[in-house]
Amino acid sequence: MSKRGKRYQDATKQIDRAKLYDPMEAIELLKSLAKAKFDETVEVAVKLNVDPRHADQQVRGAMVLPHGTGKTRSVLVFAKGDKAKEAEAAGADFVGAEDMVEKIQKEGWLGFEVAIATPDMMGTVGKLGRVLGPRGLMPNPKTGTVTFDVTQAVREVKAGKIEYRVDKAGNIHAPIGKASFDAEKLTENFKALVEQLIRVKPTAAKGQYIKGITLTTTMGPGVKVSAQKITA
Repeated sequence: MSKRGKRYQDATKQIDRAKLYDPMEAIELLKSLAKAKFDETVEVAVKLNVDPRHADQQVRGAMVLPHGTGKTRSVLVFAKGDKAKEAEAAGADFVGAEDMVEKIQKEGWLGFEVAIATPDMMGTVGKLGRVLGPRGLMPNPKTGTVTFDVTQAVREVKAGKIEYRVDKAGNIHAPIGKASFDAEKLTENFKALVEQLIRVKPTAAKGQYIKGITLTTTMGPGVKVSAQKITA
């Protein structure tokens, strides 16, 4: 394992590893330690007491953060006719049907970050499962990316919609904004995400649902946050 840089080590010394921080306190600390030459992303990792191997303990969905993520993502919409025109009017970066499927299949083109499809296109888009699936780019009804309401879908992505999905270890990882955001806005985004995870708690999940929460920036160390203070 490579040795951490001096900046990282100095930042680590300012964090009390034995403490569970209040969300606002943790965010203000992280902001003060974000010294990179670019605007670092603030990310949250939530350890859930679920077993993702069981279908009834999956945690997956999407939401629009109150203050967005600070990043505008490029959107591809698979649609035809009037729905294609709607997608273009809503601000989609790329719109197409069989032609876009062929472009991805033959050219290996993946110049987009989010894919949206109308339900009638999924029979064709399904051919891209092996390409888009492993990259998390496959349209999915659970995240609102398979819909006839392409206008709303595109606008939500552009407004800062994020997707969350529990990994094999029971963790959720998601961005909640940039280090340049006001601490209040980052805190509101953070609380909105955690409250959403609580709302979608699987009925099969038993015991303490949230086992741990850590906030971090792109280049910085993690800060542990108290789950009991989320709604404080």
